[in-house]
Amino acid sequence: MTPRYAIYFAPAQGSPWWEFGTRWLGRDEYHDVQIAQHALAQIAPAELHAATEQPRRYGFHATLKAPFALRGGYTLDDLITRMKALATTLRPVALGPMQAAMLGDFVALVPVKVPGELAALATACVTGIDDLRAPLSAADLLRRRVSNLDAREQALLAQYGYPYVLERYRLHLTLSGPVAPPMAELILQAAANPVAELNEKAPLVLDRICLFIESSLGQSFTRLADAEFPA
Repeated sequence: MTPRYAIYFAPAQGSPWWEFGTRWLGRDEYHDVQIAQHALAQIAPAELHAATEQPRRYGFHATLKAPFALRGGYTLDDLITRMKALATTLRPVALGPMQAAMLGDFVALVPVKVPGELAALATACVTGIDDLRAPLSAADLLRRRVSNLDAREQALLAQYGYPYVLERYRLHLTLSGPVAPPMAELILQAAANPVAELNEKAPLVLDRICLFIESSLGQSFTRLADAEFPA
């Protein structure tokens, strides 16, 4: 099977935000192992495990360049080299306070106020290595062409392989899969205090891009390499 790669932002291994995210989802994306999830007063362990099943496969992250296969003639080494070169052109972005919010039918962490510098960084990650990306297959196009895409999102999907990029981009770190409103409210409540504490003690900074790999379709994504930005 052809592997797929993705460029994500994920907090540094061992950092407070990484510890929170891996414990929330119940998976260490470096070693591809499941770990004990947070014990929450609001949500039973089995319910939390079920609610986080979908994002657990991807690891705690914010998408910058959605999963893609490499174009013929390019190798993983080429991709890593280009990712590291791209990182040298970027600078850290302080994301400011984060909050848990509903995005459609799932819960994610989003900035309370979107930093002005974020749009250019996200665009650079989409466009800067797009020549390495293989065009989407017909099956991939069908899977990503959800019914509510507008004309601009359809055009972005055709050009970049994903509809929510450039001016349609919204940074988020996913905390749940699709959930019904009662469970969504419990997740929002459970995340509120730990996120507030992290905002105070360790403000989140987007300071790196991270290469993840899905070795074969449906497998969990694992974290291959980080490229930190110059200070």
